[in-house]
Amino acid sequence: MDTAATWSEKLAALTGWEAVTKRVIDWPSVEARLGIALPTDYKQLAQWFGSGEFDGFLQLSTPDTPSPHHDLIKDAEWLGARAAADAWIGDLFSPLPVFPAAGGLLRWADSEQADQFFWLTDSADPDRWPTLAQPHDDVAGWERFEGSTSEFIYRVLTDPRQPFSIACFFDTHTFESYEQIREPDPEWDADPHW
Repeated sequence: MDTAATWSEKLAALTGWEAVTKRVIDWPSVEARLGIALPTDYKQLAQWFGSGEFDGFLQLSTPDTPSPHHDLIKDAEWLGARAAADAWIGDLFSPLPVFPAAGGLLRWADSEQADQFFWLTDSADPDRWPTLAQPHDDVAGWERFEGSTSEFIYRVLTDPRQPFSIACFFDTHTFESYEQIREPDPEWDADPHW
């Protein structure tokens, strides 16, 4: 493996992903709408892959995707509003606040097993944000990963020591785009969170 390659490039090589065209994302507009800058690695990942799922397991959210269920901005607005309006929802993430609260959790992915993956936005430098992962059953609490978004995904797919690893289930790895295969469904898309 090329050690000079970025984690996004390593993921593309691992999955055999060749995007038909790289997405063009207006990052200044996205970040203005969110009110916060996003990690550099995530921006590269989002442009190369778009929204979709790795190995049928980890579902990546990106801005302005045709899949409202995996739209980073819509999800941040929805979860932030729910957590602010309903103490029970906010308590699910305790003791951490939910974005857009200062230093709050910003969800960038989830899994087929209902695990959730967040950045902890507690640094002015988004490239220093750790990933906090919450298991679907929340029994084990939060798992913290210091590294880029792409590295986290790569390790989930390949490293059996990673707490959310699916490495033992797959010899080869895939990425399925929600953007290249999905036809709009007005009924399904009416509520981005079912």
